[in-house]
Amino acid sequence: MIPIVTPEEMAAIDAAAPEPVEELIDRAGRATARAALEMLGGAYGRAVTVIAGKGNNGADGRSAAGYLRQRGVHVRVVDAAMRPPVLPAGDLIIDAAFGTGFRGDWVAPDITGRDGNRPLVLAVDIPSGVDALTGAAGRGVLRADRTVTFQALKPGLVFGDGRRLSGEVTVADIGLDVGSATCHLVERGDVAAWWEPRAADAHKWQRAVRVVAGSAGMLGAGRLCAAAAARTGAGLVALSSPGVDAHARDEIVERAIPGADFAGDVLDDLHRFAALVVGPGLGRQEDTIASVRELIAEAIVPMVIDGDGLFAAAWSADGAGPLVGSRELATVVTPHDGEYAVLHGTAPADDRIAAARSLAAELDCAVLLKGPATVVVGPDGAAYVIASGDERLATAGSGDVLAGMVAALLATGMAPERAAASAAWLHGDAALRGPSRGLLAGDLVDLLPVSLGALT
Repeated sequence: MIPIVTPEEMAAIDAAAPEPVEELIDRAGRATARAALEMLGGAYGRAVTVIAGKGNNGADGRSAAGYLRQRGVHVRVVDAAMRPPVLPAGDLIIDAAFGTGFRGDWVAPDITGRDGNRPLVLAVDIPSGVDALTGAAGRGVLRADRTVTFQALKPGLVFGDGRRLSGEVTVADIGLDVGSATCHLVERGDVAAWWEPRAADAHKWQRAVRVVAGSAGMLGAGRLCAAAAARTGAGLVALSSPGVDAHARDEIVERAIPGADFAGDVLDDLHRFAALVVGPGLGRQEDTIASVRELIAEAIVPMVIDGDGLFAAAWSADGAGPLVGSRELATVVTPHDGEYAVLHGTAPADDRIAAARSLAAELDCAVLLKGPATVVVGPDGAAYVIASGDERLATAGSGDVLAGMVAALLATGMAPERAAASAAWLHGDAALRGPSRGLLAGDLVDLLPVSLGALT
């Protein structure tokens, strides 16, 4: 995993370093110069302009300029406070105007490349003008082709506009101790390390998943959720959509339950299952809400609460906290921003990691906060960020698929925050393997075996 630290945390890490600041600036300058030479494809005949501010970020840029000159690159350093409105032609711009401590708006100069082509842009630590905590940015930020950041990612590189404006992000090791980081970016190797393979003598009931999802007019939600659980390794999946007749559907067992007061029917044999997911497409009828709340309170297996299940959990004058927090077994809630507001009372703050932590503390469970970069937080506050997918996941039914995946991984005995983070990473990876246009939620289900097979 790659550590992610806030600007405040990074400042404390810098301050605690035993090396003098001049040594750290030299290391950052060397790392920046290496990245620049990689982008340029060499030094001969190359021209670079460095926009340098007055703080440590500008010092990093000036240090890089020195190393590039040693390699024979023609370098011009421009003061960020006195820069011309248009920079001279060149092959590469190094944006070292402002670092992670910057607040406010900054309008970058116009840039002109040789023959009228746009030069490459390398940002130092973070593109100037991007809020390092939230990723928010004004319209004047210079979009980077690549960003070299130091020792740890900053939230602004993976959230909001910052993700788009940062280009390819490289984390350079300059010898700082980031062992105190409590938030990390999840990578393929992490999911592979957390994966729980089936035992040689496994049988289908050991990882069986119960799905209570779907309703008249919303049957697809339940079927997508159940199919995703099966594809993610559940040995057996039993699906019930309240008030809907059961039908044989390939590998998915469908069980009829009444349209009202269905909790008892589900609880009767829940002991045979290893996890339960409740909520996708269930609807918000009064009887449904009452049954969902009973399931949350009484279910004796790890549980995923999604979609309309989140609405039911919050449907109390006391909010969702007392009900969800009363559970002693692993629980994962999976809100998007609107559902977060239903659970928490307000929409997520711009600092999405802090927002997920706040809800996890309130509910005393694992939270999977969906978004272009998904945040998973465990009850202890440890946070994971997942940025493996893209805009293709913004399609109806995608969340139903994710809920089933989380339940399947909970059924393996995986810790809830790791189950949620692993499912979110695989969900995004599956999307990237699909068509660039026209991806449907059902395609994600079909692509899951490919993503699972690629874990190393």
